[in-house]
This record gives sequence, C-alpha cells and structure tokens, in this order.
Amino acid sequence: MAKKAVLVGCNYPNSKAELHGCINDVNRVHKSLVERFGFDESDITILIDTDPSFIQPTGANVKRALNKLVEESQSGDVLFFHYSGHGVRLPAETDEDDDTGYDECIVPCDMNLITDDDFREIVDKVPNGVSFTLISDSCHSGGLINNAKEQIGESTQQGGNVESTNRGGGGFRDGLKGFVSGKIHGALESRGIDLSMFGHSHSRGHNTRALDEHYQQVGYEGNGYVKSRALPLSTLIEILKQKTGNDDLDVGNIRPTLFDMFGQDSSSKVKKFVKVLFQNMHHDHGESEESGHHLGFVSALAHQFMKHKLDEFEDANDYLKPALEMPVSGHHEVYAGKVAESVVFKDRGVLLSGCQSDQTSADANPSGDKAEAYGAMSNALQMVLANNKGPITNYELVTEVRKVLKKQGFSQRPGLYCADHSARAHFIC
Repeated sequence: MAKKAVLVGCNYPNSKAELHGCINDVNRVHKSLVERFGFDESDITILIDTDPSFIQPTGANVKRALNKLVEESQSGDVLFFHYSGHGVRLPAETDEDDDTGYDECIVPCDMNLITDDDFREIVDKVPNGVSFTLISDSCHSGGLINNAKEQIGESTQQGGNVESTNRGGGGFRDGLKGFVSGKIHGALESRGIDLSMFGHSHSRGHNTRALDEHYQQVGYEGNGYVKSRALPLSTLIEILKQKTGNDDLDVGNIRPTLFDMFGQDSSSKVKKFVKVLFQNMHHDHGESEESGHHLGFVSALAHQFMKHKLDEFEDANDYLKPALEMPVSGHHEVYAGKVAESVVFKDRGVLLSGCQSDQTSADANPSGDKAEAYGAMSNALQMVLANNKGPITNYELVTEVRKVLKKQGFSQRPGLYCADHSARAHFIC
C-alpha cells in the first residue's frame, strides 16, 4: 500500500490577490502527513508560489500532479490532496436559459482556473479500492467536485448555484451591466441578502463590484486581521487584462480569454465552452445580421472576441485544435453550474471544503505576523487532529472543525462531500 499526496499553496506574492497563510497551511499539513499518517516525504509533491526552487502551482502543473497521482495508483493506495488559496465563482458567459449558475473554481498562481468539472474528471479516474481525500481551504469550495453527495453542508440545499433571474423589462436594453446586475441580484437575494447593506439600490446600473464586496467581507467576530480567500471577479479581470494587454476584457469573454492564454492546458470546461461557441458561430454564419441581437450582450462579447482571434490565424482549426478535440455530448456540458435533473451522485473521492459554495473562507493573521498566518479551516482541522490522537471519521472531523470555527468567531461552515460509506470511514487512513 502506497501513501501519496499533492499539496498546493498559493500566496500570490506581490499581487492584488496576495494572501499570507496558504504556504503555512501546506507546511503544517506536510508535517501532519509525515508524523501522524506515515507518509514518506518522497511521496509528497509540494507546489508553492513563494519559492522558485519548488514546482510552481500553475493550472497545468496542478492538474499534471493530480493526474499523475491518480494514474500511478492501484487498489489499496491512499491518496491525498490539499489546496490553500483563492477560490472564485465564474459566472455564466452565454445567454442560454439553462446557463444560470456559476462554475466553482480554484485559482492557481497563473490564473489558469481549475473548475469543479475538472476535479470530477480527475476523481473519476481513481481506480477501485483507492482512497482519495481532497481538502480545499478556499472560498466557494462547497461542491468543488461535481456530483459528489453532500453529507455535511447547506450548498446543495440552496441549489448550490444561482437560480434563473427575471431578465424582463430593460435587461438586454441596458446592455452587459444590466445582465450582470440581474445575476448579482439573483445571487444575493436568493440567499436573503439585502443589497441595501452595501449602500446600493436595486437599480440595473449595479455591477460586479457589489458581489465582490460581499465576498470580501469575512464573517469573523474576533481579534486580529482576516482576509477573504475569495478572488474578486473584478480582480481576476484586472489581472487577466495585465497579462494579456486586452483592456476590453470583461464578463462575457473570460473563458475565451483563458483558452487563448492557456490553450491545451486550459480547463476542459473552458475548451468545451470554446468548441460550442465556435459551433454556434459557424451555425450563425451567413444568416442575417439581425440575428445577432438574439445572442444577447454577454454572448456577443464572447463571439466578438473569438472572431477577432480567429482573424489572426490562417488556419482556425489549428488555433482551435485543443477545443475541437474535446468530446461534447450536448450544450448542457458547457453551462455554468449544475443541471439539477441530471445529477447522479458518484462514488469517487472525499471532499472536505473550507466553506459552503456561497461562502468565503478566511485567511487569518491574528498576531499580525505573516509567519503565523493560516487558513481558518486548515488551522481548525489541525487543532481537532491534535486533540484526537486516535482515528477519527470524516464525518466526525468536519463536525468538530465546524464547532472549532464557530467558537473562534468564524461564520464559514466547512462541508463534507462523499458516498455514505466514505463519511463513516477514517480520515485519510
């Protein structure tokens, strides 16, 4: 029996996204794996962005490490993955009625987002008889593995994603800001959040910054400095603008931009999105120009971006090859969020999330010393393990971690996603 792990920490040094506790989390988890759970140091792969001598936690490197971890495993092995860093909810970028939710993602150091669908694809490759535990101490991490049964948590009780919002009246007439406004209002109001707390009215002029501001307000009643591990969508867009030099980047063309930046290494969900986008463009080719208004402003941005990129290449198929090679059984595969009617729980992997899908996870620094900063969930988990010398089940662990966080003044509620028998199984081994 082999015990192998991949540990990822992103502090995003010297950037607007900078955090302080993620590398410290990795160091503590590494120590725990070796001293408590009997992992050999040579079987632990560490990816951090504060030391160039380590593998950098880019999107491609993280997925490569995870795939290697899974593909080299065999029955009886114990696999473990821990991520500390930002999470982001990527909003829908089409105007299809079924595309009403968000994709929950982790944020590697190069902004090459890894989606909940990517994690599902990786976990689905786990051989029978292999135990695979994943911890994501990041925001919006509830349900980070698509179609995993929620044992502890409230994310799926709320639908996990934003329901359709009423876009009637002047939604499209007001343009992109009006559409995004509807999404934000739906996201907040579906959770009973009064927008007046932000000092904003319910006008259609509202934009993404209201939602960003909400997720930057860490629920914490205690002393010391805390920061949200939710990457604001406006900050993601700003960073992508800096990396690409494209000042026109906005909600509507984030996914095509990620494909343009990372190509084959981009998320499979991104590649599928671009394939369907291209197919739609090809289908619309030759139709009257008046048909363009049916796209809506969000889709129009994506189409405009893709048309501009394809005009730069003599062979569009060569540029689009990574996307065109992706199997897509239907357009529903590229929609953001889950399609509730099609959910079938899968018996692969155990996810311990730092919070619910609509919550923020805290990057805490009570003493003010960066060397002592930590993720609130990661710290609570280590405290529970220290107080329980013997085996502890996944269900018991998450339950106790919730109690510790509540006692410390944090409002975030970790979750447990796995099959029934895995909930009763011992944590890691």
